Amino acid sequence: MPRAVREQQMMDAAVRTFAQRGYRAASMDEIAELAGVSKPLVYLYLNSKEELFTACIRRESKALVEAVQAGVEPGIPADRQLWSGLRAFFTHTAENPDGWAVLHQQASSHGEPFVSEVGVLRKEIVAFVTGLIGAAAREAHRDPALPDRDVTGLAQALVGAAEALAGWANVTPGVSAKEAATTLMNFSWAGLENLMHGRGWQSRGE
Repeated sequence: MPRAVREQQMMDAAVRTFAQRGYRAASMDEIAELAGVSKPLVYLYLNSKEELFTACIRRESKALVEAVQAGVEPGIPADRQLWSGLRAFFTHTAENPDGWAVLHQQASSHGEPFVSEVGVLRKEIVAFVTGLIGAAAREAHRDPALPDRDVTGLAQALVGAAEALAGWANVTPGVSAKEAATTLMNFSWAGLENLMHGRGWQSRGE
């Protein structure tokens, strides 16, 4: 078997084991057994448990970013672009629950260097969503009133909501990717549309 194929096979086993057992409890013996290889071979290919976990984070991050980017069709109205991106996000996380558990639960809760690796993923997603929101603002009016900082803040909020909703959807029976995406569109788009047309909320008396 080619090295690249065997390595992906071992990483598949690692993602499943880390997701279901947790990073601390997962053992290289379990990973090797699930992959159908010897433990020395796992160490030969992937060096250490920490490096193996880091490699899993990077692989799953790359797959998620590519899925979201591929899901957005350029040239369509802004709300449809956001909808298609959200639907691609929730479809990917639903179809790859172990990968999402590694990114959203395990990597985020075990300190450095894993938190930084997930931070790279989040920056890519936020940057992409920022572009979508900025495009929506330009579509709404030729001279967008939304400052760059506000656009980035909205993207941060939207990505955070998507992460939380995906975590809930993956453990709640019967919640489809379409339903999760619709829920977040209903929650976010009305507010975004009003804001982009100058109808933002203002606190009274402050």
